[in-house]
Amino acid sequence: MQLSHTHRSFSASFDDPNLVSSAGLVPTMALAEKTGLGALVDEWVKLPGYFGANAGLKALALVAGMLTGADSIDDMAVLRHGALRKLFTGTYAPSTLGSFLRAFAFGHVRQLDAAASRWLQNLGAVTPIVTGIDDLALVDIDDTIREVHGYKKQGAGFGYSGVRGLNALLAIVSTGSAAPIIVSSRLRKGPTNSARGAKKFVSDTLATVKRLRSPTAKGMLLLRADSAYYVSAVIQAALRAGAMVSITARLNSLVKAGISTIPDTAWTPIKYTNAIFDDATGRWISDAEVAEIPFTAFGSKKKSEQIPGRLVVRRIPELNKTVAAGQGTLFDLFRFHAFFTTSTLNTVDADKTHRHHAIIENLNADMKASAMAHFPSGVFTANAAWLVLACITFNLTRAAGTLANPALGKAVTATVRRKLINVAARVSTSARRVTLHLPESWPWEEGWSALFTSVCNPPGRAAT
Repeated sequence: MQLSHTHRSFSASFDDPNLVSSAGLVPTMALAEKTGLGALVDEWVKLPGYFGANAGLKALALVAGMLTGADSIDDMAVLRHGALRKLFTGTYAPSTLGSFLRAFAFGHVRQLDAAASRWLQNLGAVTPIVTGIDDLALVDIDDTIREVHGYKKQGAGFGYSGVRGLNALLAIVSTGSAAPIIVSSRLRKGPTNSARGAKKFVSDTLATVKRLRSPTAKGMLLLRADSAYYVSAVIQAALRAGAMVSITARLNSLVKAGISTIPDTAWTPIKYTNAIFDDATGRWISDAEVAEIPFTAFGSKKKSEQIPGRLVVRRIPELNKTVAAGQGTLFDLFRFHAFFTTSTLNTVDADKTHRHHAIIENLNADMKASAMAHFPSGVFTANAAWLVLACITFNLTRAAGTLANPALGKAVTATVRRKLINVAARVSTSARRVTLHLPESWPWEEGWSALFTSVCNPPGRAAT
């Protein structure tokens, strides 16, 4: 594409009071209002002082800015252009929103968590973001380091990634047909051990997930995690909440001893990298194999910490040339990946399901490419509140995508933003009617219109 040569010159002026750059905010924020987000924040978040007033409106303003791609407090100025003030109330200045965030203490962040949890129930009731959750609920937890710069960030430090940052602990839930949404979040200091506070976090997360399901739900509820959460207290918290677990086990002496007892005849080839299916035998021809044994996790600890279940093990030949001569031990000849599970899935399905825990890495990347690109304040609790609002924004974006088009319901935030949110429009008003004039031949007009109609123009209401 190149500039048109039809015209000899171009000029530009920022002088049209009737234009907006993000017309998709109208149906998306209407969805937030319909599901009671602002009202819940007002009900639950009790911030003191001048900047704590109108907490619901200010939280909505921050969410609206994040929807458009804002990843810093200064970016919230995007809410104060053109005709946005004709369409919305509460288009606060960035400085006001920054002061609002800095008014949060730890207790207020937990209040915001409570509002977010209840709002998620409302969102799940009116949009298909948790379709199939009664039949299958896959809960994944993981933490990630968000790098920060400068020496004035409270709580920043060097964690396991080797970079200076803050530690964000996230929990997601997905189903057999619905893409992941964020159920819970916690912001922690950069050097924090991954499992710190995970027991309480798991309990809170599973309580929210159970509220998203119907009281009569009988389908599997499975918590998945990596070896950082192979901790008795975490697993017991999940079991008490009625969930099964699938958690990577550390290759300690007990696990290695268990693996050593597996006979060669017990290994089953699986569909893995470079695997070939043999129609004659109905089996996979693969270097990767799985097997399982009964196993008591934390067997060397006191009886109250021991947990019975199964150890599912995947092995892959070690290609390191130094052991190719056949002089190595079992653990030199194969690479083993073991996980502890209490699920009722068969060995192959349990392994396949556990490997899909990697889905949370995609979400971590999505968040870091969106509102979690920065933690914008020097105040730790302000950044903790920012993280909760970023998770709310992610879920709201996903819900808008599901209403627009099933494919957009599984798209990353940037795609939904490009196709549905950041669409330029001219605003015209007549009496109490507002009309948005959007670009002709917009490629995603059908999805945008579906979202707008479902939220702004339900049956029986005149179009506006």
